[in-house]
Amino acid sequence: MQAYLQGDCRHIAMVQAQFENLLLKRKHVVGVAIGHKIRAGQTSSEPCLSIFVNQKVGKNELSLDDQIPSQIGGFMTDVVESGPVVAGGLYRSHFMANRQVPRPHSLRHRVRPVEGGFSVGHYQIKGGTMATAVFDANPMPTTVPRYYMLSNNHILANANNAAIGDPILQPAPIDGGRMPTDVVAHLSRFIPLRFDGQPNVVDAALAEGEFHELDREIARVGYVRNVQPPQLNKVVQKTGRTTCHTTGKIIGLNATFIVQYGAGRVAKMCRQIITSNMSAGGDSGSLLCDLHGNAIGLMFAVSEQITLHNDIRYVMDALGIRLV
Repeated sequence: MQAYLQGDCRHIAMVQAQFENLLLKRKHVVGVAIGHKIRAGQTSSEPCLSIFVNQKVGKNELSLDDQIPSQIGGFMTDVVESGPVVAGGLYRSHFMANRQVPRPHSLRHRVRPVEGGFSVGHYQIKGGTMATAVFDANPMPTTVPRYYMLSNNHILANANNAAIGDPILQPAPIDGGRMPTDVVAHLSRFIPLRFDGQPNVVDAALAEGEFHELDREIARVGYVRNVQPPQLNKVVQKTGRTTCHTTGKIIGLNATFIVQYGAGRVAKMCRQIITSNMSAGGDSGSLLCDLHGNAIGLMFAVSEQITLHNDIRYVMDALGIRLV
């Protein structure tokens, strides 16, 4: 669980692992992560255990069993209001409500080859975003190399409800994509999501397409240069179908969150990256990068205050792919 963590983060993660399930049972709590303590509205350099809640309420409104102690396992705690967290294809946050997307940079039209950041989706869903084009990490030497579109399970595999070989449209159905004219790829593989309380690490899927129809370049970001680990307070960027190119900051690591997937389905997502709010519904599948074009995460869920991303290293391991 802590293979990718170092220093103080590794120590806090041990405490997090010990108390996480108990904390998630408390009223209003939706997530637990490693963060930096916020004091007087300013982020300090002091590591802490961040407890994310639907809404902040006074201690007098909570039972003793639901109150969050000021310290756990020798580390400070910080209660952060996030609101409910929802798989990004389903949610319209206040970030989007207050943002005017310039039409010349719209990523919702048909384009070939398809770049990362553009509208895509399984033919039976509304839509999401293509992260980038990727390759098999260990292709068979006797086979022709295969080329894939990377995005989320809930975008390419309809949250487990798709069949291998199903068509993927670009643009997505919500943006006018139609069968068979706009088929650009076919579902190749996905990591099943569990909605039974067992942990998930990634919400990820691949769709195989032709080399000349899928582009590794990401609109407004460029080509992925490498893969880098997430770091607290690092400034990051993404390009997505709905909010286009945005920047934010990493505010949490090794996060476990309870994420709503609609139709009563809830997933426990572990080892996630939290950023400030930089996305809205339809941005799911966007590739999170640093300002130098290094891949860090795969965006999949949002709330009114934050955005959640899979750690791209877990995505690569799970799907057996390489980005560069």
